[in-house]
Amino acid sequence: MKDKKNKDTEIEVPFIDETMPHQPDSPVFKNSGIKMEKPFINNQGVVIGDSFYDSPNSPLNNWSDDVDPEIMAGDEWVHPTNDIGWNTSENRELVEKNIPPQGVPFMHPDKDVSYRKD
Repeated sequence: MKDKKNKDTEIEVPFIDETMPHQPDSPVFKNSGIKMEKPFINNQGVVIGDSFYDSPNSPLNNWSDDVDPEIMAGDEWVHPTNDIGWNTSENRELVEKNIPPQGVPFMHPDKDVSYRKD
């Protein structure tokens, strides 16, 4: 199986002291038992978790009628600790109470649950 995350590439880390001050609703991971992870480059050559969302190889920067949105589905597009989902009150509470995440990520396939969360 091909590795989907290239963690060997040095990428600027967007967090300070186990938090992301540029995201006001982001949880503080310090003393939570969850180690913040550095950004990585996925199979498509897109940087994931740098908070800039502006990789030159991103399908969003190269959109056309020929781009299938499905190309942006899957775990290789989600950063374990710098993801918009952590900015919800429910997920912040998990971190604050030191409850490790479990199960499958919750999704609304027809709703933009991240709207105005960053």
